[in-house]
Amino acid sequence: MKTMPQIIHHIPGRVRFRLHRLRYDRRFALRLQQLLTTNKSIKKVRLNDWTACIVIVYKTDNKLEIEEYIVDIIEKAENNYELTTEVKPQKKLEEWSSLKIPTLATLLAFIATKLSIPGLKLIAVLVLLQAAFPVVKRAYKSLADDQKINIDCLDSLALLFSGLQGQMLTPALVITLHELGDIIREKTARSTEIKTSNLLDTIGHFAWVERDNKIIHLKSEGVEIGDIVVVYPGESIPVDGKVIKGKAIIDQQQLTGESMPLVAGKDSYVYASTLLRSGEIRIQCEKVAYETRAAASLQLLEKAPVHDTRMANYAANLAEQLMMPSLYLAGLILIITKDPQRVASILTLDFVTGIRVSIPTAFLGALNHTTRHGILVRSGRTLELLSEIDTIVFDKTGTLTEGDIKVVEVETVTETLDAKTLVQFAASAEQRITHPVAEAIARYAQQENITILPRDHWNYEVGLGMVATIADKTVLVGSKKLLMSKGVMVQETATMEAKFALSPVYVAFDGKFQGIIYYTDPLRPQSSDLIHLLQQGYEIEVHLLTGDNQTRATEVGKQLQIPLANVHAEAFPEDKAKVVRHLHHQGKTVAFVGDGLNDSVALSYADVSVSFENGSDIARDTADVVLMNNDLTDLLEAIAIAKETKALINQNTLMVVAPNLAALGLATTVGLNPLLATLVHNGTAIIAGLNSLRPLVQHHLETN
Repeated sequence: MKTMPQIIHHIPGRVRFRLHRLRYDRRFALRLQQLLTTNKSIKKVRLNDWTACIVIVYKTDNKLEIEEYIVDIIEKAENNYELTTEVKPQKKLEEWSSLKIPTLATLLAFIATKLSIPGLKLIAVLVLLQAAFPVVKRAYKSLADDQKINIDCLDSLALLFSGLQGQMLTPALVITLHELGDIIREKTARSTEIKTSNLLDTIGHFAWVERDNKIIHLKSEGVEIGDIVVVYPGESIPVDGKVIKGKAIIDQQQLTGESMPLVAGKDSYVYASTLLRSGEIRIQCEKVAYETRAAASLQLLEKAPVHDTRMANYAANLAEQLMMPSLYLAGLILIITKDPQRVASILTLDFVTGIRVSIPTAFLGALNHTTRHGILVRSGRTLELLSEIDTIVFDKTGTLTEGDIKVVEVETVTETLDAKTLVQFAASAEQRITHPVAEAIARYAQQENITILPRDHWNYEVGLGMVATIADKTVLVGSKKLLMSKGVMVQETATMEAKFALSPVYVAFDGKFQGIIYYTDPLRPQSSDLIHLLQQGYEIEVHLLTGDNQTRATEVGKQLQIPLANVHAEAFPEDKAKVVRHLHHQGKTVAFVGDGLNDSVALSYADVSVSFENGSDIARDTADVVLMNNDLTDLLEAIAIAKETKALINQNTLMVVAPNLAALGLATTVGLNPLLATLVHNGTAIIAGLNSLRPLVQHHLETN
């Protein structure tokens, strides 16, 4: 089967397409990237294998048929096109290349101590010096540039004193272990880049502008303040401004998260990146391009605080506290005993190597563990923060709710009319209408195997509903206001009034009110249990954020037993970010869970951001944790793994510090051979490293 690209966005000079194979086939991605860059008309290629997207910037003056070209290039890439040497996948090899010299030094040192081969010892010394050079260089740089003693300074002195005693194996092994720890720590680092180039993909690129009594087609950035912009059905609104003429249904979910469209009429304010579902409006432009609310939200995203996303460097913190005491102690022992062996032993027992190896290994094992559970965690730093979370803020639409309107109940007002007949007339009137409520009624009719009747004359009144002729009956489907405008009296019963939490669609025919179809955006099945466990089991404070109105937000909060004070309604992206920042100022460690463009700002400002595999591209790019199974309860699994990892790190720290502290006492008082010090020092590092992998091994045994 051929791999076909999906064009996500295309304007002259720039095209963005999605190809799912990019996510799992790295060689194919590299072949494709190389082939694209060989064409002189291609100015730039940006590949994101996480979102399975490629952005191509190309010259427009060469009249390149870009879409045909992409299909042709993909076919070549699939036919195992050979890579040139300059783009072969070397990255993984390069990650481990820094271990080559230290490993070789260790091997040569070991052989030189066992075998008397002429010249081997000299070679081993030279290789060891080469392995030690980066350590000494970093130490010199710290002293010269920062006027600061760091862990490399201690390592350099330990290597020096060990070397003065003719030791080769000890310093070589120390360098190797340190290098291994650094590589593992680097592999757990998150390298998330906020892609502001996606900004224009969320806002209409073109606009119809009325000038000199003519409607002309312009690029959106060419629209001027005060221009009259005409927006037709199905188009994305390209500017922020006030409606001066017309009426339309506007879908704002992309911007606000609000699942229900709003009716925009004269004097309504509308925003760029929202979708006009039906109707036609003229807007007086007030903000354009990077001044629009959508653009401002993404610019705020760009300016969000970017923390050091590498895992917290416990070893460095510990070294800061112990370096000067270690130096003073080593100097004192050297003055008193004149014994370089004791000095080398003291400097070798730095408490840090075991932590530098075991902590990254623990995080690496935990990250592997979460991946097996269908949870993508970007870094060890994320796991650490996740274990400390005391507040979680949830977006409502699409996160705690399903994000899809559903009919939940049908009620008739007369005993002579059954619910199926009521739905039949309503669905027949609403057939082929793209409004979310109409689509929900049509789906419900299909589920109930209800036959759709032919529709004769029909008229959709924006903001009110549908008037249609079905089987010689005039059928009204829509708001109470629609029925009353047609002279139909609506008398709701007590049971109807009690359903204030549900949204109603009123149905009338034969000139009489016949009943109501109730719909809602239902909660995810797991939402209630999840919120209960978080609040009661983990004692985590839960907040609800939504672009919905206060009434609906409050009702959802009640259903989930979230305190009313923690329910925040009618929130635009910047409002969501304000809530997160306010919680930060209260000293809380905050996680935010959301899935849309409108959540991306709040996701960036949270300590830990969580999204779903089927969320928007930018939400997935921004999130620290992605629930690949789209199952909200996986968040509990992620928190449990994070807490288990934190407990493991505490164990490892004790395993490393206690034996090294005892050995340091011996080295200071009665003396300790540097080889024994190295065995204690490196032995605790190895034991702690193995302990870090224990959960992963246990999981492997359980699943086999």
